[in-house]
Amino acid sequence: MLIGFVINPVAGMGGVVALKGTDGEVLDEAVRRGASPISNDRARRALSKIEGKSVFLTASGDMGEKVLTELSLPSEVVHSVSGKSAAMDTKDACIRFVERGTDLIIFCGGDGTARDVLDVVGESITVIGIPSGVKMHSGVFANTPEEAGEVICAFIKGEMTTRLSEVMDVDEEAFRTGELRTRLYGYLRVPSLEGMIQPPKGTIFGTSDDEQKEAIAVFVVENMEPGTHYVLGPGTTTRAVAQRLGQPKTLLGVDVYLDGRITVQDASEYDLIKVLPGKKVKVLVTPIGRQGFVLGRGNQQISPRVIGMVGVENVQVLATPGKLGETPTLHSDSGDPELDRRMNGYQRVLVGYARFRMVKIV
Repeated sequence: MLIGFVINPVAGMGGVVALKGTDGEVLDEAVRRGASPISNDRARRALSKIEGKSVFLTASGDMGEKVLTELSLPSEVVHSVSGKSAAMDTKDACIRFVERGTDLIIFCGGDGTARDVLDVVGESITVIGIPSGVKMHSGVFANTPEEAGEVICAFIKGEMTTRLSEVMDVDEEAFRTGELRTRLYGYLRVPSLEGMIQPPKGTIFGTSDDEQKEAIAVFVVENMEPGTHYVLGPGTTTRAVAQRLGQPKTLLGVDVYLDGRITVQDASEYDLIKVLPGKKVKVLVTPIGRQGFVLGRGNQQISPRVIGMVGVENVQVLATPGKLGETPTLHSDSGDPELDRRMNGYQRVLVGYARFRMVKIV
C-alpha cells in the first residue's frame, strides 16, 4: 500500500503556554514563552504500530522524513521543505501524494492542518488525522495517537469501510479572546471505525443545561477547602463555578483560585508549575461536548507535569447529564500514555448538587 504522511511540526505548541493555537504569527510568541514541539512524538507513537510492506511518501525533515527514518519505515521524500515549514508545505506534499495515487493519507496536526489537507485532497482519498492540535473540532482525528495507529493498521489490512466527516474552521483570533466561532469548512473521507475516530465538537454554549451547571457550581463552592488552590479548566461548567464565587473566568483558558479569589488568570503550564508545588490543589475539568476529552483538548496547560505534581486523585471531572448524554464514554489524551492509562477506568463525575455518576474513561 502507498501511504502519504505529513506532519505539521508546530501544531499544538500554543497549548501549554495558553495561546490556544499556533496559526499565523503566534508561533513566535509560543516559542518565546518556552513552548516545545509535540507533533513528532505523537506521530511516532501512532506509527510505531505499523507493520507490513507499506511504502510512505513524505516531506523532508520534521514534516515526516525524520519520524519514518527513526521507525525504519520505507519512505520516499516527495517534497523538500526550505526553512521553516508553512501551510503551503503541507499542501504541496499532499499534491505529490495525489499525483502518485496514494491509497491513504496520514497527517499529524490540528484543525488548520485538516483544512490544508482538504484544500488539496477533497473527498477523493481516505485520510486519518493523528491529533496534535490545541482544541480539535473536526471529526477526522483518532481519539489518541495510539488509536490512530490501530485505525491505520486496520485500514492497511482492508478491515473497514469509509465515510465522510466534517472539517471545521475555527477562528483562532476570536478563540484567544474567549469566543468560539466555528463553521463547516468541508468534508474529508475517514475510516469508519466506531469509537476510534472522534466526532466533530458539539455546540454546548447556552444550552438548557444551565440549571445543572448552577447546581454543580453550588456544590463545588460549598465544599471548597480553605488554603486549597483550585485549578479550573476551560468551559461553561467550570465558568459557573467562578461565577458562583463572583470571580472572573477565562472561558477557553485555565485559571487558579484560592480562598474564593482568582490568583492566576489564563495560566500557562509554566504558571501552574511555578505556583502549585507543595500546595494543596484540586483540578476541575469538564469534557468537550460530544468528543468527551477530559485532558488533551483545549486544556494542555494542565499537562502531565502538572498532574504529576497534583496527583490524579485530585482531578475532578464536572459534567451535566446532558453533556454525558452526548458522551457516554470519556477520553484522556494528555500526551503521556502512562498518565492516560492511569486515568482510564471508571471515574466519579459530578453531575449535579451532591450527585455523582460513574463514567468510564477509555
